[in-house]
Amino acid sequence: MDINNFQRVGSVSNAHAGNDFEAATQSFFATQGVALTKNFSVPVGVGETKKLHRFDLGSEDPPVLVECKSHTWTQGGNMPSAKMTVWNEAMYYFHVAPSSYRKIFFVLKHYRKEQSLAAYYLKTHGHLVPSGVEIWEYDLESASGERLR
Repeated sequence: MDINNFQRVGSVSNAHAGNDFEAATQSFFATQGVALTKNFSVPVGVGETKKLHRFDLGSEDPPVLVECKSHTWTQGGNMPSAKMTVWNEAMYYFHVAPSSYRKIFFVLKHYRKEQSLAAYYLKTHGHLVPSGVEIWEYDLESASGERLR
């Protein structure tokens, strides 16, 4: 089996693609006046017991948590089902994170036909997105972000 079957086309590795996207996200928010720190930890939990969880990016001032995902439709144009599970997990962590934080899910803008992956997610999994969580798409080519929700 070819070890690169699930490798992002045009990238050294999937980890590089993710790190590059995090760096682009940091730069985007810096232009918005928000300085974000990598691997930002906050206590999370459903009850009294809390445990630190690292979000991709975050800040105390202003209080903001950001999860970055540079996932794409599959090469065959299908929905990446395992990736959607990862997105659902991110929604759960936003749900159990402190309510005082602004919560942003920042994803790569990637289209199949006329629909972006983020728009598809909101259509099929929107019921799992906690109220107050912002969903943003980022266009790497134009270095611009757009809030979908």
